Amino acid sequence: MDFLILFLFYLALVLIGGVTICICSKAHYLKVLVKGAAQMISHMIPEYLQRAVLKLLHYLFHTRNHTFIILHLLLQGMIYAEYTWEIFGYCLELGFSLRYLLLPYLLLVINLVFFMLSCVSNPGTITKANEFLFLQAYEFNAMTFPKNMKCFTCNVRKPARSKHCSVCDRCVHRFDHHCVWVNNCIGAWNARYFLIYLLTLAASAATMATVSTMLLVQLVVLSDLYLETYVDDLGHLQVIDIVFLIQYLFLTLPRIVFMLGFVVMLSFLLGGYLCFTLYLTATNQTTNEWYRGDRAWCRHCPRVVAWPRSAEPQVSRNIHSRGLWSNLGEIFLPDTAHRAKKMN
Repeated sequence: MDFLILFLFYLALVLIGGVTICICSKAHYLKVLVKGAAQMISHMIPEYLQRAVLKLLHYLFHTRNHTFIILHLLLQGMIYAEYTWEIFGYCLELGFSLRYLLLPYLLLVINLVFFMLSCVSNPGTITKANEFLFLQAYEFNAMTFPKNMKCFTCNVRKPARSKHCSVCDRCVHRFDHHCVWVNNCIGAWNARYFLIYLLTLAASAATMATVSTMLLVQLVVLSDLYLETYVDDLGHLQVIDIVFLIQYLFLTLPRIVFMLGFVVMLSFLLGGYLCFTLYLTATNQTTNEWYRGDRAWCRHCPRVVAWPRSAEPQVSRNIHSRGLWSNLGEIFLPDTAHRAKKMN
């Protein structure tokens, strides 16, 4: 019982912590708090260990490497191995429909295709050859994307909505973010691949969680386990409740229950991130723009902001959003990609 409560508490803590970080990541006070905590910890850890940790973090998150790709494939392989080895066989014996059992494999094939495309595709690298094309793609504004800005690293003029990625060492058109899981930037030309990859990954986790839950429920119903009783610590006869039932299943089918807990947590995390990505897609924003709070100034729009602090409150709007279907079309059929191919 204590183990189950601790596990549920840990799961809730991870989910709440993830949501809190996402909500507060733009807040100045959070950055100050993290910086202060890092300074306190630095006094407790030896200097040589600090250097080793910093080098490791720099390698993992600030250089292009295949560490997270390998980790991604290992985790996915372990989950599907457990699903195939135990869950698939049990479900067949209990008469589950084969098309539902094969659905995770179909999603896996689609997911791996778009995972590979997200890894190897060009996100929209800005070069001298296509610089003029990208400069015409989006409207500039004086506050967030001013004209005539130049990237001195790439020696190109910076189009609106572009950003230089320090990890890939290139400027990317309509830069969204650098994803360590695919070891690539997400930009205008591969955002559609990344969106479908994320969608199929979340669907895979949710499907396996559903099948695993149905299996456990079926086993409990067939064995009439929910009708049994047990003697508690005080010697009283108690009817089996849901907490005791989960603990019993964990002791009898530990791998299945552990995998179920993992894919359920994964479903929540991926589902939340997918919803956030779909929101950005529907409103024609990028993660980079959302994080920075990029907007263009407008006197006739409903949102009031105070920027800069010394100036009077201004009203802002998203100048790039042109309606849901146009925004989706911009992701799945980027016009600049076709025009760039013709130029080459």
